[in-house]
Amino acid sequence: MSINQYRKVQSQSAVNDASPHMLISMLFRGALDNIAVARGAIDRGQTALKGEKIGRAINIVDNLRSSLDMSVGGEVAQNLKDLYDYMEGRLLTANMDDSTQALEEVASLLGEIAQGWNAMPEEYKKAPSRHSEAS
Repeated sequence: MSINQYRKVQSQSAVNDASPHMLISMLFRGALDNIAVARGAIDRGQTALKGEKIGRAINIVDNLRSSLDMSVGGEVAQNLKDLYDYMEGRLLTANMDDSTQALEEVASLLGEIAQGWNAMPEEYKKAPSRHSEAS
């Protein structure tokens, strides 16, 4: 087994074993990592890598938006949805204009949301997911 195959299996295992709270934390980390790589790609003029990483970040932000439970989250969920919509637009701008400023703005916003998410009290972090309730 190659090292890349091993990493892929380990990564999949981490996802399968993660709580719903941890999965969202992993999405934040993945988006921030992809944005950081995209920023470096812009600085080095690596257009294909920039596009790939910004595309992945957009996909992750879309997953964050789709994880919102609008029926339970009320105004907070709506505000997050609107913020994720805004971030996607800024990521598109970053891709089209090679804007590291737009990437930094999105990274800052995601970082603030992630910080709040990770500061959530433990009793909420262990709440069952909608998926496990349906089982």
